[in-house]
Amino acid sequence: MLTVEQLNQYYGGSHTLRDVSFEAPAGKCTALLGRNGVGKSTLLKCIMGLLPVARGRVGFAGRDIARLAPSQRAALGLGYVPQGREIFARLTVEENLLMGMAAKPRALAGSVPGYVFEMFPVLKEMLRRRGGDLSGGQQQQLAIARALVSEPRLLILDEPTEGIQPSIIKDIERAIRSLLARGDMAILLVEQYYDFARSLADRYVVMSRGEVVASGLGASMDSDNVRRFLAV
Repeated sequence: MLTVEQLNQYYGGSHTLRDVSFEAPAGKCTALLGRNGVGKSTLLKCIMGLLPVARGRVGFAGRDIARLAPSQRAALGLGYVPQGREIFARLTVEENLLMGMAAKPRALAGSVPGYVFEMFPVLKEMLRRRGGDLSGGQQQQLAIARALVSEPRLLILDEPTEGIQPSIIKDIERAIRSLLARGDMAILLVEQYYDFARSLADRYVVMSRGEVVASGLGASMDSDNVRRFLAV
């Protein structure tokens, strides 16, 4: 579904991404791991078109999208849940969800898919409440739901457990598992919570100082001692 090949990006005189290459196949969760500041969020922004790519290729379903605008990528089927949620605090839950549907072609836009409320029933109860009035965990559920209403083929999650209470983390984990069970969606999960990433990952990729330093199967994360890359 997603293929990143020899991706390079610069910030001023800093070489922030160095020949980054990996794949995220459909029906699988690919966990992208690493300490703070190693380039994970920068990489996601390059995949979504929020930052330019200096060199390299971003392939989506066999098409090179490295020069497409973010709106074009969203219309093709890329869904993005940024770090920090970034919901529209002054809009209602329903309005936030409708904003997520703006990525769909007008002819296909309609009501919010029912499975979104099955995953996150609290959102249906709070449709008329403003996003800023929700708890942090509820806002994270809203951010994920906002990405899902566009029915993406690739869902990118940037640290979805950050600052979230354990009960909501379990809800998010169940939602991700149900999406993977469908078999048609690729999930790229950036995470520092090792146990959460290990429980979901079919594959893992580790970054350090802007480059990939390790990769493998999720089932091998413990034996490969991946945790050492996250230790301070």
